[in-house]
Amino acid sequence: MAKKFPTQHFLNRELGQLEFNRRVLAQAENASVPLLERLKYLCIVSSNLDEFFEIRVAGLKEQVKLSGIPSGPDGMDARQTLKLVREQAHQLIERQYQVLNDDLFPTLDQQGIRFLRRTHWNDAQRAWVREFFFNEVMPVLTPIGLDPSHPFPRVLNKSLNFAVELHGKDAFGRNSAKAIVQAPRVLPRTIPLPPEISDCAHDFVFLSSILHAHVGELFGGMEVLSCHQFRVTRNSTLFVDEEEVKNLRISLQGELPQRHFGDAVRLEVTDNCSPQVAEFLLQQFELGPEELYRVNGPVNLVRLMGIPDQVARDDLKFPPFSPGVPAVLQKKGADMFKVIRKSDVLLHHPFQSFKPIIDFIQQAAADPHVVAIKQTVYRTGVNSELMEALISATRLGKEVTVVVELLARFDEEANINWASRLEEVGAHVVYGVVGHKTHAKMLMVVRREEGKLRRYVHLGTGNYHPRTARYYTDFGLFTSNEEICADVNEVFVQLTSLGTASKLRHLWQSPFSLHSQILRAIQNETKLAQAGKRGHIIAKMNALLEPETIMALYAASQAGVKVDLIVRGVCALRPGVPGLSENIRVRSVIGRFLEHTRIFYFRNNLAHDVYLSSADWMDRNFFRRIEVCFPILDKKLRKRVIDEGLGIYLHDNCQAWDMDMDGHYRKKATRRAPLKCAQSALLQLLASLPLKSEL
Repeated sequence: MAKKFPTQHFLNRELGQLEFNRRVLAQAENASVPLLERLKYLCIVSSNLDEFFEIRVAGLKEQVKLSGIPSGPDGMDARQTLKLVREQAHQLIERQYQVLNDDLFPTLDQQGIRFLRRTHWNDAQRAWVREFFFNEVMPVLTPIGLDPSHPFPRVLNKSLNFAVELHGKDAFGRNSAKAIVQAPRVLPRTIPLPPEISDCAHDFVFLSSILHAHVGELFGGMEVLSCHQFRVTRNSTLFVDEEEVKNLRISLQGELPQRHFGDAVRLEVTDNCSPQVAEFLLQQFELGPEELYRVNGPVNLVRLMGIPDQVARDDLKFPPFSPGVPAVLQKKGADMFKVIRKSDVLLHHPFQSFKPIIDFIQQAAADPHVVAIKQTVYRTGVNSELMEALISATRLGKEVTVVVELLARFDEEANINWASRLEEVGAHVVYGVVGHKTHAKMLMVVRREEGKLRRYVHLGTGNYHPRTARYYTDFGLFTSNEEICADVNEVFVQLTSLGTASKLRHLWQSPFSLHSQILRAIQNETKLAQAGKRGHIIAKMNALLEPETIMALYAASQAGVKVDLIVRGVCALRPGVPGLSENIRVRSVIGRFLEHTRIFYFRNNLAHDVYLSSADWMDRNFFRRIEVCFPILDKKLRKRVIDEGLGIYLHDNCQAWDMDMDGHYRKKATRRAPLKCAQSALLQLLASLPLKSEL
């Protein structure tokens, strides 16, 4: 039976996610952020909201249908939460478009970057657009007139579509009043105009504007009364019963195409869409009026994300940098195994390069003394040098074992493809444990040295994904410590065999020991404080939601333990509540890079225990995933993690937001103090910059 906790001690998860997106939107509003980066932040909000509706709002709707499902720790049931979510989401989206129209578009215009409306096209531009429509757009369009033999089409999740009202008879004498035009995904949503017909450096037109201008060409002889763009967001949760299916990969391959056609959860239309058309669309998607979102601009803002790459204006972007490399690895062609044998190596991404990890696997693949490689894969991307190296190692006769998580949300297809390629060359591919996603980030190489086998390990807080390693903050550790390597080997054995779990020496592992070890460490600080000693906990993560952990932190605070929490996203804990959490501070840092590192520090009577992990403090990470949490044993590296991963963020007064007891965030006030920007300082410390700058 689930434990009951006082509901007033917890904040709502979904409302917390909307709060996070307000902080991201604030970056788009911040005039000190480079202009094209501000546009990116605006797009990130749209991307985040898409996933929020696809997963969280869709889940709430399912709970309302089923009714009787217990509420979350905050005490609100799904119906109450859904009502508040819709109210706040409407406000957030309205503000998002205000920023776009009243701030970003005018400021971009001043910099020679324009998005031209149809009413602003000159004759030359109008002629070019017409030719573009006939040559590039019209050939791939399939307008669908709605009648008994042509019912409302299946509309892809998040695709751009147009509802057209018509008058007159078609070629067969039918009175067609409505039609749907679906914009193929192969078409760009923003089209640059040629320089010779542009009045400034960078003129763009929206695909929606081109279609609006020429939609009549699709319905010859009929009158177009109106044309309105719309976009529907659907439930994207995959429904695969892992315990029932015989082959998870085959079942997933059958389920993935249906993700694009799940139940609708949100309808977006432009604010000039007529009530009649909006009502018609709501009926088709079986949505209520509260699920209609009218927007003042394009319905698919995510597609603006590519604009900065099309505009050669470095002065409007974050300054470039070259990720640093630890001194021990700077020698060209450095022998990774020799370096790691000598001492542990710590990498801090993206300030330090991801390349040593690629070098490590490539060297292992080519090294005749390496006999085996084992790795977990959660997200790695469509193109991956790491996966290619594993394929190469397999072809060279090495024993390669890859634990692929097929249910990594929105990366399922890429992971299935890599699994297939690995199996084709003879690698051992395992799909983890039924009911538990494999989220741990582990890589182990077994090498024959001086007549015996020696293991080398890489453990990380982030994915083996070179692209995200340029934008996400994460730590990675190389070590040949025999006890840690033995622990990692044991976890791999658990994942690939059917044996019982053995006790690990150093690693804390979900679902077996991580939760209890975290609680034990928190309770140890509590006991030290009760005994009159100083207690201090610092934890950095993406989300804090698990109720028992939160209650343990409350108890620690009441005992006098100082608790500093750096939580990028959702935090259900209420800080600063008199008599409950007066000694707890929660902050969120939103900057150039996505904060993704999980670090847990416990003062432990001056032992200064530091752990890095793949896990957030959430129910799913503690109980429904395979996660690892590993200690930093080397004192110098431990100090680096404390300084670079925690201390510098606790003193940030530039990109930090402090949370109040009601879950609202306020930007950290500088009060004329010198600006301290954690991410900027880490770039200065670890990377190579063209010049010193505050980001």
